[in-house]
Amino acid sequence: MKLDILAIGAHPDDVELGCGATLAKEIAMGKKVGILDLTQGEMGTRGTPGIRKIEATNAAHVLGVQFRENLYLPDGFVENTKSYQMALLKVIRTYKPDIVLTNAIDDRHPDHSRASQLTETACFLSGLRKIETTVDNKKQEAWRPKHIYHYIQWKNLIPDFVVDVSGFLDQKMKSVLAYKSQFYDKTNEEPNTPISTQNFVESIQSRARDLGRLIGTAAGEGFMTSQYVAVKKLDDLL
Repeated sequence: MKLDILAIGAHPDDVELGCGATLAKEIAMGKKVGILDLTQGEMGTRGTPGIRKIEATNAAHVLGVQFRENLYLPDGFVENTKSYQMALLKVIRTYKPDIVLTNAIDDRHPDHSRASQLTETACFLSGLRKIETTVDNKKQEAWRPKHIYHYIQWKNLIPDFVVDVSGFLDQKMKSVLAYKSQFYDKTNEEPNTPISTQNFVESIQSRARDLGRLIGTAAGEGFMTSQYVAVKKLDDLL
């Protein structure tokens, strides 16, 4: 299956929090989208890998993605190493996405920035023909995504561009709240975390609405890139 967009997250729920509304909008426009979680989030204070797998499946269903997979890297210890690069490279070559969305360039959780670096490196290496890989005893073709964009997470980073996601914020929030073990739930008796508060859930909505305000729409999601953002003509910009 060739994808239009592959969204990568260090942990289950990273993608929903960072770019869930953008994915929902792209899927509504007919794009083929997949999600790849790098870890199971097994080091998280709340929930278990089994619970988070069920929640991730439910969230993926809410967004309507084509598939969701996990690379099973160790949570808390994501690194930009050769073995991890090769594992991610194989996924990129399998699904041949034109666009890759991945973790924030700089963030509170160290896995996030390291995952963003890992993704950048793997996407580049995936385009090198002299790196030979096989899946199910079949040689893979080299493939380099056209674009890599980094969504924004805990830190309020200044985006390089903002996607108008008006009409898709509710769907994003439904996918986020599919992770009942992680986010605000007054019936949950597990220890509190920075993301389990009602304030955090409200901040996700307020950020989207504020970014929308800044671009003259109802809601927005911001992205950063290490590349240039090109337009064919000035009125391509809102």
